Amino acid sequence: MRKSPGALFGRLCLLCLGVVLLHPFEARGDLGSEGAGGIVEEMVAPLLAAHPGQSGMLVLEKGEQSLLARAWLADHARRSIDVQYFIWSTDNIGILAAEALLRAAERRVKVRVLVDDLLIDAPPDSLLALSAHPCIEIRIYNPMHSVGVSRLGRVGHLLTDFRDFNQRMHNKTFSVDGRVAITGGRNMADEYFDYDHRYNFRDRDVLLVGPVVADLDSGFESFWQSPLSVQVEGQLKGKLKGLKRERVEEIFRFLHGYAGDPANFAPEVRRALEDLPGKFPPLLGKMAWGEIRFITDLPGKNDVRRGLGGGGESTRQLVEALREARRRVTIQSPYLVMPEGGLEFFRDLVARGVEVRISTNSLASTDNLQAFGGYRKQRRALLKAGIQIYEFRPDPVVLRSLVDRYPSLEEHRPVFALHAKTLVIDGETLYVGTFNLDPRSANLNTETGVMIRHPALASEVEASIEEDMAPGNSWNPRTENPDGEASPLKRFRLFYWKALPLDPLL
Repeated sequence: MRKSPGALFGRLCLLCLGVVLLHPFEARGDLGSEGAGGIVEEMVAPLLAAHPGQSGMLVLEKGEQSLLARAWLADHARRSIDVQYFIWSTDNIGILAAEALLRAAERRVKVRVLVDDLLIDAPPDSLLALSAHPCIEIRIYNPMHSVGVSRLGRVGHLLTDFRDFNQRMHNKTFSVDGRVAITGGRNMADEYFDYDHRYNFRDRDVLLVGPVVADLDSGFESFWQSPLSVQVEGQLKGKLKGLKRERVEEIFRFLHGYAGDPANFAPEVRRALEDLPGKFPPLLGKMAWGEIRFITDLPGKNDVRRGLGGGGESTRQLVEALREARRRVTIQSPYLVMPEGGLEFFRDLVARGVEVRISTNSLASTDNLQAFGGYRKQRRALLKAGIQIYEFRPDPVVLRSLVDRYPSLEEHRPVFALHAKTLVIDGETLYVGTFNLDPRSANLNTETGVMIRHPALASEVEASIEEDMAPGNSWNPRTENPDGEASPLKRFRLFYWKALPLDPLL
């Protein structure tokens, strides 16, 4: 999701502090039993023994299911939790997620949080108070815009380091004890788990066990150790000296009180968490097993120092996989703006007899008018190239089966939009990750994802995307006028964004 500057990327420190149960400068409680297995290890070990050398993968289609998986894992971590996100908001889901991390820290589980810097709107004293916890470390990726950067410094970076200023960390990973991990499209906010009252996303994550988790952890470590990832204390060292113990305690008391008040959380969120113990363990038995490849860009994306191109490891591997397509390519991407050479690449696939189908947002559903403007300028050429496009409706009927709490939303339904980033090749190979089909993912933002050759799983996900493409869930711009379904104001705003030469940044 790409929100406006006033609403974008979550205020990480504020939400995390909302549930702290510890003295601000002292860890208490039982040790996390360094080296001990715990229930996560007990559940995973028999599965790994039954599938030697293989990794397990479960696709998390439902937002509530994905939320509960994260919550259960955080509650049962024994040694470490590493999280890497692009957006983390101060809403109900964000605060509950932070509560789980901080309860883990109280058990002396080592928690590391890496968050992108772009448009973080967090008070410096809140960031520093959280970082004072001995079991939690926070690092900020590529801090050229928000944390510890003055307005003058921000303008300076924009003018002198334009490419670096725009290179962001779009990764989303969550790893527990080096044994189980989650990656995919979801950020940490209400709208990614079907709990927002106005706007929600149809998204997709994957739960992972086995050797692929070590690869994911290695990818996290490369970002954690990168010079681009800066300790929050170092970035805010001018504020650190002025932070008093009393102020830290005041922040903790206030936010702990907020998080402990049931009135501040939607009843359905509380009910879902109360049912958690019986819902997560059965998920592990539904995994597909095989050789799963973790794909990640390097910090900094590529070695191009000028211009906005250059590609990256994710781009290279996805292009290589697509070149092997023989019959059919099915893509789901919330933003559809072909990078340089992309239109010709897909035109060649179609010319070879490969059916290319893409599920993306309509004007009525999209959260990003800038990106939609880039797509709108290309749409006629895409259709002429033989690409089949299906634009997601803001009120798709598929939500009746995707959202467990749909009956409570039916009277005042929020807008729904696509946010899943998925590729299926020939009904056999499946990719799920963070990569959007646009120039920003191809050249600027770092991305992560997993790829597996597993016909049964790939066909299952492809069928899910086909359902999203069906009438009642999507419009076909070849035969219909989806733009006419959007409000007049949105159509007027689109006219403005289409006129700007922003395509390399979309």
